[in-house]
Amino acid sequence: MIYLWYHFYMKKKILYIITKANWGGAQKYVFDLASELRDFDVVVAYGEPFGELNYKLKEKNIKTIKIDGLKRDINIWGEIKVFISLLKIFKKERPDIIHLNSSKIGGLGALAGRLKGVKKIIYTAHGWGFNERRPFWQILLIKFLSWLTIILSHKVIVIAKKEYQNVIKWPFVTNKKLVLIYNGIKPIYFLNKNEAQGFLAKTILQSKMIRPNISDKKCFSGDKIKNDDLIIGTISELTKNKGLKYAIDGFEDIAEKNDKVKFIVIGEGEERKYLEKEIKEEGLENKVFLVGEIKDAQRYLKAFDIFLLSSIKEGLPFVLLEAGLAKLPVIATKVGGVPEIIEDKKSGILIEAKEDDDIEDALEVLIKDEKKRVEYGEELYKVIEEKFTFKRMFEETKGLYINKL
Repeated sequence: MIYLWYHFYMKKKILYIITKANWGGAQKYVFDLASELRDFDVVVAYGEPFGELNYKLKEKNIKTIKIDGLKRDINIWGEIKVFISLLKIFKKERPDIIHLNSSKIGGLGALAGRLKGVKKIIYTAHGWGFNERRPFWQILLIKFLSWLTIILSHKVIVIAKKEYQNVIKWPFVTNKKLVLIYNGIKPIYFLNKNEAQGFLAKTILQSKMIRPNISDKKCFSGDKIKNDDLIIGTISELTKNKGLKYAIDGFEDIAEKNDKVKFIVIGEGEERKYLEKEIKEEGLENKVFLVGEIKDAQRYLKAFDIFLLSSIKEGLPFVLLEAGLAKLPVIATKVGGVPEIIEDKKSGILIEAKEDDDIEDALEVLIKDEKKRVEYGEELYKVIEEKFTFKRMFEETKGLYINKL
């Protein structure tokens, strides 16, 4: 009798796995889902770097597992060790469902899950790696590994129609395997414009102490952000995929013509030193500020007058949903699912990736036309409220957990 009660009423265990525990769109996705599942036993496993995701999960008393050696970069011996670690985790935790996030852990996790007989393996593709600019042989290899991940998974969530179309015609890939579920966003408590700008100005002032390799004290002077400045901003990891080099190049001529325009980048990453060098070489130390990672960065979005997304590769970026809720006018590259959020010249401006001239032209349009900035911001807000709610995403994803395959 006790066995029957245990069998039928014990909560199902779901194990989320993600490569990095810093904070970005995929990490937010995992955190939001994991923290809302009341009728599941939830565990989250992650690799390096161990960052904000780790802290947020612990604040919610969600069990976490660190997978030592799991990193974004490829290392054959390292992958073997991670694979062995996954087998041990699955044996110990005995999850009913594993939900994999990021291409790196997708293949390893799906294979380990199959070998351990996990009943349901779900993989969310947060943007296909083969859409990045790479040597041809690397693209072929990544396509093969992506195909293998799809085949090994029971269900694959794609977060944009374009991502769905990328793979639906591959051998043995069917519409029963692929599920389109748009990212969704919870309401955000924004600081007002003055509070948000005040916080960022203070952060810039303190950055000299945080970043001692920057030699020019003037560029962190407290008067560099003023109330009448027009602030272009972004929240972005400092990686090549985010195209920040092109954003800085596109901003350069704008800065020469207008002393009241500043560019603030919230985020951290391996491209910091390169971007700092670019900023210094172009004489933009007093105009472009890399303020580093900020906890709950989305709360400060109203500090910006224009939001710029310069990415070379995206899935369906959470940060655009956040900018939309803040009613910001957006300039974004038309990559991945971005055109499924923004309609060009109606709810924002879409530009080609890696084109700094396009960035400059779009910025000039919005800097000169305040009315258009307001119109674009209001229109994007309506789109987010109608199509990209967290409730819809949560219910559709939870349906995959509880429904039969």
